[in-house]
Amino acid sequence: MFNKILIANRGEIACRVIKTARRMGIATVAVYSDADREALHVRMADEAIHIGPAPARESYLLGDRILGAAQTTNAGAIHPGYGFLSENAGFAAACAEQGVVFIGPPTSAIEAMGSKSAAKRIMEEAGVPLVPGYHGDDQDPALLRGAADAMGYPVLLKATAGGGGKGMRQVWSEGEFDEALAAAKRESLASFGDDTMLVEKYLTKPRHVEFQVFCDNHGNGIYLAERDCSVQRRHQKVIEEAPAPGMTEALRTEMGDAAVKAAQAIDYQGAGTVEFLLDEDGSFYFMEMNTRLQVEHPVTEMITGQDLVEWQLLVANGSPLPLAQDQVRINGHAFEARVYAEDPDNDFLPATGTLGFLQPPDESSHVRVDTGVRQGDEISVYYDPMIAKLIVWDESRERALQRLASALAEYRIGGTVTNLDFLYNLATSRPFVEAELDTGFIEKHSELIFHDRHQDLERELPLAALALLLHKQQADGTRSCVDPFSPWQHNNAWRLNEPHAHRLTLHCHGEDHEVLVEQRGLDYIVAAAGRETRLRGELSGDTLHLDAEGHRQRGTLARTHDGYTLYLADGACHFQDVQPDTGEADAAGADAGLSAPMNGTIVALLAEVGASVEADAPLLVMEAMKMEHTIRAPAAGVVKAFYYQPGDLVDGGAELLDFQADEE
Repeated sequence: MFNKILIANRGEIACRVIKTARRMGIATVAVYSDADREALHVRMADEAIHIGPAPARESYLLGDRILGAAQTTNAGAIHPGYGFLSENAGFAAACAEQGVVFIGPPTSAIEAMGSKSAAKRIMEEAGVPLVPGYHGDDQDPALLRGAADAMGYPVLLKATAGGGGKGMRQVWSEGEFDEALAAAKRESLASFGDDTMLVEKYLTKPRHVEFQVFCDNHGNGIYLAERDCSVQRRHQKVIEEAPAPGMTEALRTEMGDAAVKAAQAIDYQGAGTVEFLLDEDGSFYFMEMNTRLQVEHPVTEMITGQDLVEWQLLVANGSPLPLAQDQVRINGHAFEARVYAEDPDNDFLPATGTLGFLQPPDESSHVRVDTGVRQGDEISVYYDPMIAKLIVWDESRERALQRLASALAEYRIGGTVTNLDFLYNLATSRPFVEAELDTGFIEKHSELIFHDRHQDLERELPLAALALLLHKQQADGTRSCVDPFSPWQHNNAWRLNEPHAHRLTLHCHGEDHEVLVEQRGLDYIVAAAGRETRLRGELSGDTLHLDAEGHRQRGTLARTHDGYTLYLADGACHFQDVQPDTGEADAAGADAGLSAPMNGTIVALLAEVGASVEADAPLLVMEAMKMEHTIRAPAAGVVKAFYYQPGDLVDGGAELLDFQADEE
């Protein structure tokens, strides 16, 4: 076995690999950029080597520096993690030339699957089912558009060298094709250095089901069950689970055998994932093969009891697979929720910030948290804004889902906006609980997940108001007082010969709402959202006991950096306590104009200076945190000037262009 390995990655996957290596008695070397000098993975490793400035293209993507670090530290093998150089055939070949073991598949396998179009041809020859589409080398836009027209809309544009949703666009009509193709090619070129595209028929209600495969260099190949990764935003996974709901043993065997056949068709070795689209009628189609460990591998570990990183190390060292196919067992059900610094209410815009407060749920045999950050760390603009992966397990899907909801409600993060509330609402929504899954799940059930309906406001606003009042009373009760019997020390809105009434303003569901709460003995009469509700409540720490006109329930009130979140059985309600306007706020209220949503890089200017454009016309594209953002015209008007050019770095909030709207 290796004495020392280098991990050519960062964040939670680097920490994850270090944990297994340490358990196996293998020394570890971390690499780090300027931005990661004090990162958790650097602190955890036995050694660490600085490899360059913060941008990944100047550090983590430089294979020669990675290899130099391995040689400096006498590391016998390199684990690439996922992303960065994990599927870079040139880097794998360079490792072999330098006598360093690449903990991954052979270079030929990476090359075979590195091009989605080439992979389709290989799978077709191997007898693996394929989605109808165009996978040719001729990239003439007219030819691509013609192929899309011929197969019928909707279609899916995909970068042949892509992954993680990059270089991918859904096209619903012929009129959208040209703009979508240009955007997909631009994003693909920036992410992978290759803008070759393929066009496939887009299935309107498929599930994304993938199989974990493992092969060794002794001719053995198996699959370790499947994962359902259907719930996605921007083609990136949000919540994954294993095994897939409703999967029969017969279908599992058929799909698993196809996955192993796909791997063996390219003489695969190590961990890989074969991804399928599973249609409603039970038919399935090969989508792609990822020649690396996946972000969501922990759910497979939880249901099989196997350490997949250990398997990778064993196979890379020449050992046979630890299990045969008939020895693989599935036990229980597991979920993984990806906790991100992002704003789900603003089209999942990535966020930055310092993690001023970070309190994950307690880990146990049922709850696991894979993370690469600590309290005080910064979520920077240079890398993916994932904070952690929350993984839960229990004996059934229902019980595992309860574990997930509970753990999400216990998670506390301050200093940046996160998707915790969104994840909780998704996990507790009726369609998700009932496993009505497909890749359009979030769009289809957005009203349920985002609680956009008026009845949500009517139900949640009184409960939020009472929770806020009880929190204030609890906080006031901790203050010392000279005379505890004085009426001036009471915080129950006591007034001489007047009702005990509290006036609150809550910002909830995008608007300010005036709420009147009147105390009558043990009851609270809450006037909100156009009606009165009689409630009783008690807050102990962050646990809230509510009685809403005979409906008793227990919830959790979490204080966050930008307000409060009330977690209840049927979803989370986020709100802010709006303080009275004292007239000190900046009254200028100047329109910030067309400004950068966050720190990033200008990618392309899409309009001519002096040109008249229609409302919602694309004006420029900027890239931030590995995602493209299109800035569009707020109204019909004229572009007077651009303040930045492609390649320029811009700060969040910076005005990007001078735009003059047409007079009505």
